[in-house]
Amino acid sequence: MRSDIIKKGCQRAPNRALIYGTGVSKNQMDAPFIGICSSFTDLIPGHSGMRILERFAEKGIHTGGGQAFIFSVPGVCDGISMGHSGMRYSLPSRDAIADIIECVVNAHSLDGVLFITNCDKITPGMLMAAARLNVPSIFVTAGPMMSGNYRMKRRDFITDSFEAASKAATGEIDEDEITNMEMTACPGEGACQGLFTANTMACLTEVMGMSMPGCATAMAGMAKKRRIAFDSGVRLVSLVKEDIKPLDIMNEKAFRNAIKADLALGGSTNTTLHLPAIAYEAGINLNLDSFDVLSKETPHITSLLPGGKYFMEDFEFAGGVPAVMKSLENHLEDNITVSGMTVKEICKAAENYDEDIIRPVDNPYHKEGGIAVLRGNIAPGGSVIKQSAVQPDMMIFTGTAKTFNSEEDAMAAIMGGVIKNGDIVVIRYEGPKGGPGMREMLAPTAAIMGLGLTKVALITDGRFSGGTRGPCVGHISPEAAEGGMIALVKDDDKITINIPERRIHLEVSNEELEKRRADFTAPAPKAASGYLAKYAKGVSSAGDGAIFKRDK
Repeated sequence: MRSDIIKKGCQRAPNRALIYGTGVSKNQMDAPFIGICSSFTDLIPGHSGMRILERFAEKGIHTGGGQAFIFSVPGVCDGISMGHSGMRYSLPSRDAIADIIECVVNAHSLDGVLFITNCDKITPGMLMAAARLNVPSIFVTAGPMMSGNYRMKRRDFITDSFEAASKAATGEIDEDEITNMEMTACPGEGACQGLFTANTMACLTEVMGMSMPGCATAMAGMAKKRRIAFDSGVRLVSLVKEDIKPLDIMNEKAFRNAIKADLALGGSTNTTLHLPAIAYEAGINLNLDSFDVLSKETPHITSLLPGGKYFMEDFEFAGGVPAVMKSLENHLEDNITVSGMTVKEICKAAENYDEDIIRPVDNPYHKEGGIAVLRGNIAPGGSVIKQSAVQPDMMIFTGTAKTFNSEEDAMAAIMGGVIKNGDIVVIRYEGPKGGPGMREMLAPTAAIMGLGLTKVALITDGRFSGGTRGPCVGHISPEAAEGGMIALVKDDDKITINIPERRIHLEVSNEELEKRRADFTAPAPKAASGYLAKYAKGVSSAGDGAIFKRDK
């Protein structure tokens, strides 16, 4: 076993002494040493219930014949960090988490790792670590949050807090109403209730084969989730004994399956950052073109929040990820999974209990997948939009640019009534390097929706929350801080967004753009010290997944 290096032979007496100091019995010294990597924290609803999952995972590991050791990694809540400078730390935390896990697992020569995760950057950070380390691993995502309820109407975090905030600011709802909304929007533990980034990544983790069937949508706090944690612990010990490693599972087939499922679900655009970053750690080249090619042949078959009408609990009760896989069976490639079942075996065993929540591929909500990749003079390196959340009359749109060099300036203009129907809000210097950290623009997009500005688009070199809906184009590459064309846009320029043709174009002549380029002076970096300054120096373009490339 991998752990033999710290526990076998007379020279390891000091090592064993320290291990015995933790309470490990002599009999267990020969068992596989299994890490439980938990992102428990009281700071995040999606993670606040993980202590009990740790217990059940630990029981499962010991039942399977292993010795469990719990260690922790930090978590950043995108919702709490949203709309201020704290959001700059969200995406960078993904890479910090992967590095922390590498340090702990390799320093202690663990034989396997059970990952307990849930939210936006933590799940991909853990998957990056699993691929990098290639030690037998299994994932337990902690589950979606149940819907809230106020005045006998189901409530969710995005609509009933972010968009309600805009209505409160304009006097459409009063202080008591916004207070009641915010107190019922998040009724307890779990990841936010729609197919936002956290739940999207949980679903893709299951499709890739790194978690047990049914794990992604098993609701937070439910007995089913505890049973999955227990079963995952038992199964991981078998994976160690069988020497089945992440790279045996996370191969090219698994990533193609994940992209297809993402497109069929209408998942978060953040997956165009996370899947390439995980693939990079697995030694697989994955780029934006993969998403666009597959989007044209993969139908969108669910109607989940934020662009649709159903909650994650509805998705769970309809059959969850296995039911989606069943609908997509002819689109998916067979592969092994941590469960011991193959992809095709999971498809055949699944049941779909509601064909409106999860439609068959011959009756989709949209003929194409949820994500589209747009290119043009303003985004030669690509940009992304969740096309499944765009109204039909905004699929082709030409608008007037209103430019802002930060999210805060854009928010002030939106809330101040500066933005009108027919405008395109341009937010720049919020990319991986320029932000630094590539902040999510949920607050501006939710404000636009909350104010009823249905003929306004937003483009940015930053990114969007999985909760964003409407004609919002993110990940503009190259970003402004790299000298990208988005830095040269001026107020009142015309910009055309054409989703069917996959095109985004700044309607300014090449001669004028060359003149602007000659006169252009980049602003000073926003972070001069600390982790964010270090991050800005090493991170790649959003078009590559905003990752650290070791061959740079």
